[in-house]
Amino acid sequence: MPTIFSKIVNREIPAEIVYQDDRVTAFKDIHPLAPVHILIIPNIEIPTADDIQPEHEAMLGHLFVVAQQVARQLGIGESGYRLIVNCKGDGGQEVFHLHMHLLGGRKLGPMLAPKE
Repeated sequence: MPTIFSKIVNREIPAEIVYQDDRVTAFKDIHPLAPVHILIIPNIEIPTADDIQPEHEAMLGHLFVVAQQVARQLGIGESGYRLIVNCKGDGGQEVFHLHMHLLGGRKLGPMLAPKE
């Protein structure tokens, strides 16, 4: 069954796409956690980072190149940004289609909340 992200790639459901090519798609997160919050995803379905195969290597490098381009396009390339990939439940992954979060537009603070 296609993921919600696959449906965005195929333009079956609306999203504010900021970049798309034959390998990856980048779009605005509908629940942003920072002034800039973009999701960058492979156009093929890879459920988690744990499912990456050697043949995905070039596409994964392309994710980082696109992240840099989008950050510059959105005016946060100079001030800085954070890239996050969550993996599975304990890692905080909610949609099981590999994706990278590009966050910026303000100081982002610590990576993790203090242990309770």
